[in-house]
Formats: sequence, structure tokens, C-alpha cells
Amino acid sequence: MIILVTIYHLHRLLLCKTNYMEKILSVKNLTKKFKRVVVNNISFDVEKGNVYGLLGPNGSGKSTTFGMLLSTINPTHGEWYWFGKRGTDPDTLKKIGAIIEQPNFYPYLSAETNLKIVAEIKGTPQQRIDEVLQTVGLLERKKDPFRTYSLGMKQRLAIASAMLNNPEVLILDEPTNGLDPEGIIQIRDIINSIAKQGITIIIASHLLDEIEKICSHVIVLKEGNSIYCGRVDEMTANNGYFELKADNNTQLLNALNELQWFTSVHQDGEILKAQIRDDASISASALNQKLVEKGIFLSHLTKKKLSLESQFLELVKNTN
Repeated sequence: MIILVTIYHLHRLLLCKTNYMEKILSVKNLTKKFKRVVVNNISFDVEKGNVYGLLGPNGSGKSTTFGMLLSTINPTHGEWYWFGKRGTDPDTLKKIGAIIEQPNFYPYLSAETNLKIVAEIKGTPQQRIDEVLQTVGLLERKKDPFRTYSLGMKQRLAIASAMLNNPEVLILDEPTNGLDPEGIIQIRDIINSIAKQGITIIIASHLLDEIEKICSHVIVLKEGNSIYCGRVDEMTANNGYFELKADNNTQLLNALNELQWFTSVHQDGEILKAQIRDDASISASALNQKLVEKGIFLSHLTKKKLSLESQFLELVKNTN
């Protein structure tokens, strides 16, 4: 009995691990050229159950990439696989919910009626309408005409529309664009709620702060080129810095410059900031002990990590 139970649990563990690592999307050498190259030979994978951010400034190729992956734009070169199947056929599209343009509904019809029309077009049951409206916080406003909605509410209704077919993947192109801080927070909370259902989400955005707060993975684009692809926490964990202060900051500055752990040390008011090398592993306590050995006693010591914004700017600078 014990052996059977152990084998059963081992099987479940392996099954869970397999599902977690399952590739929803695999992109290989994708390229699009109009008069100029707007997407240049990008490759990345999307694993099931994660939230991916396609990050880059306007004109970096985010929307064009989505257009190719949804078969609304023909690629110049390259290929992609949804759920292990090459390209994007009608059966694949049934598994995807997408918003790649501004919300466009009949202005004088209610949210509920608009979603009934969408459900009929998609061939999905209307029973899901209340469920998706509840997800986006619009159930109590379902009888109100679309024209009475704020921009944030219109965006939330668009997300509800994309969720009608109970998709495995949700694609959102700049979902918080133009929204006020309250609207941004509402969209963020909705995305996090949907992600908890196990739905894979891919978001295009130029807002670094939102990507950092929402996404588990990020693909950074610059002028159509992919300059980083990986986990957000790994991107922000590679670098960090110490904030330090002592009675004699000049002595502290000289001591820090003698150490091999930092790429740079500079003074910002009364605080010294020491940038940690990528290949260095140093804790605050170890640094404090080293400085005490040199006769330097700190009144302030904090270790901080660089934000995604700082990392992004560093990446862009290094690829110029």
C-alpha cells in the first residue's frame, strides 16, 4: 500500500511538473519587413500558467508581433507554434482571447447586449456573460449603455469580451494605455485575478512599472530586436546596490573603491551608493563586517535591488 501511494504521488508530481513546463507558444526567428524591418529575427517561448510582458517603447514591434501570432499580419520570415501546432488556424484561435485594438462596441447598446452579440459571433454560450462581467467588475452595470462607460470601464468590457470563449491564452495590447491611476490598478487586479485561474497571459506594454507588478516573465524589444527574454525577478536580481553613510564619508568612499565587489561608487547627498557587480555575492552584514575591520562604522546601510526600469534603461544603453 505504501509503495502504491508513493508511486501515485510521484506520478502526480511528474504530471504537475510537466504541465507547468508545457509550452503554450514557441516563436522562432520571427521577422517582419515593411519598408524597413520592424521585427527582427526574434525567438522566445511562453510556458503555461505564466504572465508574459512584451516590453518596449512605441514602434519597437510589439503590435506587429501580436499581429503575426494572430495571423492578421503575414511574416516575412520565421515560424511559431501554438500548443505544438505550427501557425494559427481557426481551432487555435478558439483557445485565444485577444484585445489588440481599442474597445469597439455598439455605443447605444448595453454591455450585456454587446456581449450577447460577441458570444453569437464566437459561437460561445451566453451563460458566461454574467461570469465574465463579474470577473471585470461590471456585473452591476451590465444594463447600462456602452456610451456611458468611462475609458477604464470600456477596457474592462473588452477584457470580458475576450474571456467569453473561456480561452487558455489571453493577449492584451497596451491594456492600461490612457487610463488614470485608478483605472490602471483595476486592470492590474483583473489581470492578476485571471492569471490565478491558470490562464496564460501575454501583455504588450511600454509601462515598465506595470510589467514589473503584473508579469512573471518579460521579453524586451528595442527597434524590433529582442534584447532580453527571461524571468522578471532574475532580471531585477542580477544587479543591486548598497546605500551607505558614515561619519567620514570620504574615508568610506575610498574604502569602497578599494573593494572588488562594486562597479561604481558615487555620492548622492549624504548617502553613498555602491553598485554591486553582476558576479559578486555580498550581503549587508558581510560588507559591514569588512568595513568595521577597516575602522569604519556605518550609521546607515541598506541593500536595494534595481527596478525593472533601471535594468531596462541599462539594457537599452548597452545595445546602442
